[in-house]
Amino acid sequence: MVLVAPSLLSADFSNLEKEIKNIEEAGADWLHLDIMDGHFVPNITFGPGLVKALRPHSNLFFDAHLMIENPDFYVEEFVKAGCQLITIHEEAVKHLHRSIQNIKSYGVKVGVSLNPATPLNGLEYILDDLDLVLVMSVNPGFGGQKFLPQVLQKIKELRQMIKNRGLKTFIQVDGGINADNAAQVAEAGADVLVAGSFVFGREDRRKAISCLKNPLKNI
Repeated sequence: MVLVAPSLLSADFSNLEKEIKNIEEAGADWLHLDIMDGHFVPNITFGPGLVKALRPHSNLFFDAHLMIENPDFYVEEFVKAGCQLITIHEEAVKHLHRSIQNIKSYGVKVGVSLNPATPLNGLEYILDDLDLVLVMSVNPGFGGQKFLPQVLQKIKELRQMIKNRGLKTFIQVDGGINADNAAQVAEAGADVLVAGSFVFGREDRRKAISCLKNPLKNI
């Protein structure tokens, strides 16, 4: 069974407290927070202030995906806001090892995200320091994009890297996840599936989350 992390970006922003409670009751494991700055990606979402306002209203694990330039400057704010995992992009930092150690110094979990065209070899010397690797299955910046099937091989190779080192690093996959591809993604080696519109866009969210949690049973 995989973990499901619905993306807040697809929720009804006029009633976020209700939306979060709804997916929590429907069986979601994590809440995925897409933080965009309009520079690293061509869109702007929200910041630590909103996260802090939501934190008292949910017991979900808060998973912050920082799609921003200079993420080191904002890590402390997101940790104080209540995020339990901070994921940064390999492509957004100059000194990846230093940035990872900075996040770890706050006592939270750390992840590194790779865009679809970014190879795995950048993880060679830092994989042992990571709690999670986020494999983007779309180019980041907008919700509702179609899953890129060529990413499946990347997930398989990453799973083998983790296995060869005897690590427990999670693989998270984000972008276009739905009932049509969840089984393939899980079979390739994913531990956590991020889904936006597939969960928040459904009337029966419990059914949508269940479908993602047990994708191999739905083949």
